[in-house]
Amino acid sequence: MPQLPPTMTAIQIREKGGPEVLEAVTLPTPAPADGEVLIKVAAAGVNRPDVLQRMGAYPPPKGHSPLPGLEVSGEIVAVGAGVARWTGGEMVCALVNGGGYAEYCLADAGSVLPIPKGIDLVQAAGLPETSLTVWNNVFDRGGLKSGEWLLVHGGTSGIGVAAIQMAKAAGAKVIATAGSDAKCQRMRELGADVVVNYKSEDFVAAAKTATAGKGVDVILDMVGGDYIEKDIAAAAEDGRIVFIAFLGGAEAKVNFARVMMKRLTLTGSTLRARTAAVKAGFARAVEANIWPLIEAGRIKPVLDSTWPLAQAGEAHRRMEQGQHIGKIILVVGNGNG
Repeated sequence: MPQLPPTMTAIQIREKGGPEVLEAVTLPTPAPADGEVLIKVAAAGVNRPDVLQRMGAYPPPKGHSPLPGLEVSGEIVAVGAGVARWTGGEMVCALVNGGGYAEYCLADAGSVLPIPKGIDLVQAAGLPETSLTVWNNVFDRGGLKSGEWLLVHGGTSGIGVAAIQMAKAAGAKVIATAGSDAKCQRMRELGADVVVNYKSEDFVAAAKTATAGKGVDVILDMVGGDYIEKDIAAAAEDGRIVFIAFLGGAEAKVNFARVMMKRLTLTGSTLRARTAAVKAGFARAVEANIWPLIEAGRIKPVLDSTWPLAQAGEAHRRMEQGQHIGKIILVVGNGNG
């Protein structure tokens, strides 16, 4: 094991506010507890929950790091007691309980994944959060099957580009929404069967047309608000609507008579607050089912932009502008672990 420095550079949230409240600080280098590993971070994914946490709207669960950053890639440089699979020196990516915006980051060993063959460390940093989120919500909770229709809102977000590709690889048909013609073209390139510019088109009408009036089987919604009633209208009988965020608001007036008549399932989840054991289960499912598709080139990481760790605030500005396509990544050092 390499000799670790006593301190590290990390990005903390000075106070709730805009991107300018993200500041570089010097903190003690953490040591892994039982069941944990310490990763020397090569790159860290930037996700919407990081932005919400910075704004004071998504505080970390008890016991989680107060630092932002929910996914990283890099080299395991220390291993806690009770860890069997990892011994140190492995290049990995991981879902983490915060702390990813730093030179070193702790991870529960069960949420650590090998890097798929053919993927570099910068690309790998954007895989854990999106892959586990889509697997849990589209396939576990949504029950998407080959031949069914999936409607993805926010199709060019990190979650969206993963959902489109994972659904297509599973044999499903995909409708995806975005807010510009350029984004719609990118969704076509990623495999979406039908694309909808929500600023000029009605996604309910598009869904009905694409499915010959039947409606879609699964909807992945990160918008909420007035989309909820529209989702119900767009869904097929026995359809499943899965909520993972509420960028348009968490409350809506809903006609539940249509939910009853169509026998719909409305569900949703958050990943961050789940137990280590549950997250480990998702990680193993993704490693078994999604990693081979990435290695075969059927699912490709989509990177929007990369930023040095010290420019985390600019990375957040990029996300908040809403023009990104795919993942925004912070690169730590030279990005090589």
